[in-house]
This record gives sequence, structure tokens and C-alpha cells, in this order.
Amino acid sequence: MTHRLRLFSAGRKRARLLRATGVVGIARVARIAICAGLLGISAGEVAAQAQAQTFPSRQVRILVPNAPGSPSDIVDRLLAVKLTEYWNQPVLIDNRLGATGLIAAEAVAKAPPDGHTLFAVSLTQLIATLTFQRFQLATEFAPVAMVGTTPFAIAVSAALPVKNIAEWIAYVKARPGQLMYGSSGQWGSLHLCMEVFNEMAGLKMTHVPHPGTPAVTNAVIGDQIAVFCPAAPSVNTLAQSGKLRALGVTYQKPTRLLPGVPPISDTLPGFELLGWYGMQTTLRTPPEIVSRISLDLARALKLPEIQEKMIATGVDAVGSTPAEFTSFINKESDRWGKVLRDRNAKPEQ
Repeated sequence: MTHRLRLFSAGRKRARLLRATGVVGIARVARIAICAGLLGISAGEVAAQAQAQTFPSRQVRILVPNAPGSPSDIVDRLLAVKLTEYWNQPVLIDNRLGATGLIAAEAVAKAPPDGHTLFAVSLTQLIATLTFQRFQLATEFAPVAMVGTTPFAIAVSAALPVKNIAEWIAYVKARPGQLMYGSSGQWGSLHLCMEVFNEMAGLKMTHVPHPGTPAVTNAVIGDQIAVFCPAAPSVNTLAQSGKLRALGVTYQKPTRLLPGVPPISDTLPGFELLGWYGMQTTLRTPPEIVSRISLDLARALKLPEIQEKMIATGVDAVGSTPAEFTSFINKESDRWGKVLRDRNAKPEQ
């Protein structure tokens, strides 16, 4: 009996603590905390469960480190509309540009760990954080869910006499060191795609960085450089118009995002590169809240209308648990961290 009285007293103390912080209503707090005392549950656990039940309590912001109209921005706006419906709270898109996502990362890192600030991340942000050694996605944020993936493609000018990956490899090997490939910036995803492809295929080419994807696309079309590795959304229309030729897709299976384009791995076994989009939040956000956000994202991503709109944007809807996304980010960090270290990659000055 004495032990029960001590637990009951501890429960009443937890009730006063939670009531003082305004987590939930007084009567409800008392019931939860008294039961928690009898069960030996900590005040922190009670508070986290109560917060998850009332989340969100105000507007939620999704910080998007990309410009309005970009694939990531479009996808996140689709999801924001559905989350607003689910949560009865406004979910706003905050386009926080600059430093390849590091400005947005800093804002999320400093936000209260309560799930009301989300971070729309991608392969681009992962590579940037690895290159600059700041705000590592794998350890300094709370992974919520994988949102979607998109393939890249090896693309050349339609004027070149090559029709597929095997012909391209033979074409380059016959001209060692003579051809140039382009990217939208040193150590970006387009650059590393070509680096990994060339290494696996045994090709020697010269890298020429450009100020953005449109510039490198025009350079390929104008025969100033030979090849690049853009994301599917930026190459599909040009390939259909006959200005570019997509030789292979970086998924390991065919995709309707680039119909008729075979996987590069059919010719170069093991080659794969996923462009991906995910959602994170501030580190130390209660796992109950992270799980709530993840489940509602998965719910939205299963909707046929969301999936079709994402396909039109060039993105395959995925959805995942926080644990699955954590595992994925860890593997991606290991992979691209090694690629960058092996090349002694340094931030552009």
C-alpha cells in the first residue's frame, strides 16, 4: 500500500507539472498522470503522448530549399493541402532558398522540437551537407518519411551517332580524354552521377560545370559538351522533341517517367542512382509526433490523385516509416560520403 501511495503522489506531481506547461486539460492531465504514476511511466513520456494527441496545435511550416515551381516545391504543396485537411491547421510552404539548403537546414535545426517545422530534403541537400560538413541529415535531424523518387538519365545531343549506353561507352572509349561532360555545379547530383557512371564504365572525360541545369542543357543541345545526367523531369520534354537523346535511366527497372528508355544497369550491372525527396523535422521531436506526421504523409501519398499529379511532375510517390527513412539516409550518407572523400571534394569558393 505504501508503494502505491508513493506512485499516486508521483502521479499527482506529474499532473501539476503538465498542467503548468499547458499540455492538456486539467482533468485529463490528472487522470493521465495518476494512471502514469501507478504504471511507473515518466512525466516526459506522459507529456510526449499528450503532445502527440493534440498535434498540431498551430500552423505547420514546411521549409523547402527550392524555388517555387520546382518539382520539390510542387510535391510539397500537394502534400501541404492534404495535411491541412487532415490536421485542421494550416500547413504552409516556406521557400527558404540559399546555400543549397543549408539556410533552411539551420532554421529547422533551431526550431522547437515539436513537429511544427518540417524540412523538405532531397539528394541535393544530402550531398551539400556532406560536402560542407554541416547539419548532417543522418544525425542532426529527425527523419520522418521518404516522399518520392525520381530517376536521372544519361542524355546526349540527338546529333551524336549513339543510340544506347553500350554505343555511348564504345564512342567515349574510342576518344579517351577528348570529350566533355557537364553539370549544374561542382559536386552536385548531376556531377556525381557522371562521376560514378564514368568510373564504373572506365571512361575518361573532362568535367565542365555550368551555372544551373538550363545552361548545361543548352550546352549539350548546342554540341559544346557531349553529355550530362539530368533528372527525368528536365529531360523528358526535350527528348520527346528530338533535341536530346536519353540513352539510359538510372533506376534499375523501366519507368513510365521516361518511357522507352532502358535502365543503365542492363548494360552496366549494379549502376543505380535515385533522385529522392523526403521529410524531416527538428532533432529530439517526440517520436509519437514524428510517427503521426509519417502516417499522415503515407495516407496522402496513397491517394491516386496525389500519385498522378506527382507522376506528372516527374516523381514516383513512395511513403515510408521513420525507421525506413532513417536506414535509407544512413546508407545514402555512407555511399555519397565515400564518393566525395575519394575525390577529395571541397566546397566551391
